[in-house]
Parts: sequence; C-alpha cells; structure tokens
Amino acid sequence: MLEPCCLCPEKCGAKRLSGQKGKCRLAAKAIVADFAPHFGEEPPIRGSNGSGTVFFSGCNMHCIYCQNFEISQATPGTPATPELLAFMFLMLQEKGCHNVNLVTPSHIVPIFLQGLKLAAQEGLTIPIVYNSGGYDSVETLRLLDGIVDIYMPDFKYWDEETAFRFSGIRNYPEVARAAITEMHRQTGILKTDSKGVATRGLLVRHLLLPNNLAGTEHIVKFLAEHVSEGTWINIMEQYHPSWKAWDIPPLNRPVTTDEYQRAVKLVQEAGLRLCNDDVRCLEGH
Repeated sequence: MLEPCCLCPEKCGAKRLSGQKGKCRLAAKAIVADFAPHFGEEPPIRGSNGSGTVFFSGCNMHCIYCQNFEISQATPGTPATPELLAFMFLMLQEKGCHNVNLVTPSHIVPIFLQGLKLAAQEGLTIPIVYNSGGYDSVETLRLLDGIVDIYMPDFKYWDEETAFRFSGIRNYPEVARAAITEMHRQTGILKTDSKGVATRGLLVRHLLLPNNLAGTEHIVKFLAEHVSEGTWINIMEQYHPSWKAWDIPPLNRPVTTDEYQRAVKLVQEAGLRLCNDDVRCLEGH
C-alpha cells in the first residue's frame, strides 16, 4: 500500500518505498516528534497515569489553522525504525501509562504495525489508541480490526467545500462518515474500567470553529442517528488562530463561550455522551 501509496483516501500514488515522499511529506519511515505520558487528553484516555502519546510528524491533511502545524506540516523529529518504535511503546507501558496513543498515524499504518508487533512479542499489553484526523481509508482501517482497541478520530467538517477551503481535502465529510462508522463497527461504544479509564471503543473529537464553520449540528445528528446514541464525543473549544488562519476571517478569532454552550446543548439534546473536562457538562448530561 506504500508503493504506489494508497494508504489514505488521498491515494497520492507516491513510491514511498523507493524514497519518494507522499503528500504527507514522508517516504517509508515514521518520524517521531515526541513521545511521553500526556495528561491533556480526555479523562477516560489520560486516567491518573497519563496517556502514552507518540506524536508522529507529517499529516495527510493540510489544515490552514492546524494547532500543531510545527509537526504536522513539517517533519521534525527522529526517524524511527520498528525496533525504536517498539522501545518507545514499551517504555510508555513501563512508565505506567494507560495506553499507547498513536497521534496522527493515518499515513504510517504499515510502519507502526511493525513496531507494535515487536512490542507485543516483548510484552506490550496496554490498549492501543488510534488518534487521527478522521481522514482514514476504510480499506486500511479494516487491516486494524482486532489490533486497535480505542479509536479517537476527529470529525472536522460536515460541508465538502469548507473542508476543501480550510484543509485541502474535498471529500473529507464522506470519508469521515465512512471511517467513523467502520471504527464503531470494530470497537463499539467506549467502555471503561472500574476507575473510569477507557479499555475499548470509539471516542469522537469535534473541534469547534468560529461561526459554526464545522457544521456541528449535522455532525452530532449523524453520530446519534447513524452511529449510536451512546457515542462519546469531546466538544473541543480550544480553537485559536494559528499558522495561516490569522488573515482569514472568521478563523482569525477564538470560539466564543456562546458558541461552545450551543454545541454542548446540541450534544445533550441528541443523547450523545459528552466527554469534556467541564464537569458541569458531564453532570448536566
């Protein structure tokens, strides 16, 4: 699938095994920008000991407001062999992390799988989290059935033209709907242990954009009606102008409190499970 590359829905056709870089800016090696216990994820993911995040450089999307553009739109970090990836995964487990959290993995699936295989042979047992932008090929996801324990995709846009304008991906809504449906088919509703830490299932992230550019009401309705009313969703209010967004109204301002509260109300009315740090929202559900 890496040559010609058809790993993600972009299907750019790059000969990555031969050294040609795809639109994700990578050839046949994963590059790790950082790996460490992370305490900024959702409560069921971070638990008390943190989520074992592995931040991969590059991305198969090109969001002009990306909050992590330093690593998504460039490739800083350490080229990682399968052996080095396995070492990282096992180190995170040794540190007591609740999971291995693969951040932006869509463009390097065959590569991280090699590392996971080696790590499993050496005793890796904690859940695997697939933390993507939602632009994932169903064909590729099916190869992960039985391997990934927790899917944590973004659902960024409902409107195709908006997706193309701000992320350079015209078919994003269609792809994301199919991908999230497949993720739910594989793992079901998010399940937690006695301490509230996730063990398996789907948790959808939705980053609010100013002026409801993301189409929140349609996304919430789709999840409730076509995935499951029990779907966990994190409504993320932390958007702020970044990278190229400073000169593009209305992306040049943060999300307002009113916009956030409206989105929370939509989630509650749809019957979805709100997974936010805002305790009042959780109790209100």
